[in-house]
Amino acid sequence: MSSKASIIASIKEIPLEATELPEIPRFEFSGNLTDNFSIAISNNKGAVISQTQLDNFITSNGITEIIALSAGFDAYNSRTLPSNPHELDNLQLAIIQGQLGVAENGAIWLTDENMGLRALPFITEHLVIVLPKNSLVPFMHEAYEIIGDQQSGFGLFVAGPSKTADIEQSLVIGAHGAKSLQVILI
Repeated sequence: MSSKASIIASIKEIPLEATELPEIPRFEFSGNLTDNFSIAISNNKGAVISQTQLDNFITSNGITEIIALSAGFDAYNSRTLPSNPHELDNLQLAIIQGQLGVAENGAIWLTDENMGLRALPFITEHLVIVLPKNSLVPFMHEAYEIIGDQQSGFGLFVAGPSKTADIEQSLVIGAHGAKSLQVILI
C-alpha cells in the first residue's frame, strides 16, 4: 500500500460524529430590490444602465469588437464566439446574460451556460451583463438556495469590474479583468 493510500485509509478509520448544519436565519429586507441592487453595483464601481446608455457607451468609446451572447442583443455582435479563448485577445465588449442578482452586494451569478467560454468575462475590456429584474434576490442566502445543486462545470459571482488595492494601497480598476461592469436590468 502506498503512503498516500495508507494516510487516506487512516483518516477514514477516524470515527466522526454526525452534526447538523446550522439553521440559517431569515433576515428582513427593507427597501426596493432594484434600487438596493443598483446601489450595490455602484458601490462596487459598476453601473446599472439602459440600452440607450449602452449605445452611447459603445459610440463614445469607439468600441467595434463585440460579442453579444444575451438574447435580444444579437444586433451588437461584430464577431462570433471563437472555439479557442486565445482568439478573444482584442475583445472590447462582451454582453452576456446573468442568472440572478443579489441586492445586498450586487453579485451576479454566471455559469458556463452564460459565458460561452470561461475566459470571456475576464478577457474582455468591458463587460455588460443583462439581468431580468425578477431574478433579483435580497440576500446571498437566497441566492445559494436558488443555485442549490445546479449542475455546471463552472460558476461564479461577479460583483463589479476587476479591481485591486494591494499595490501601495491604491485602488486600480481593470487590474486582472474587465475595466468596467455595466448591468442592464430588463
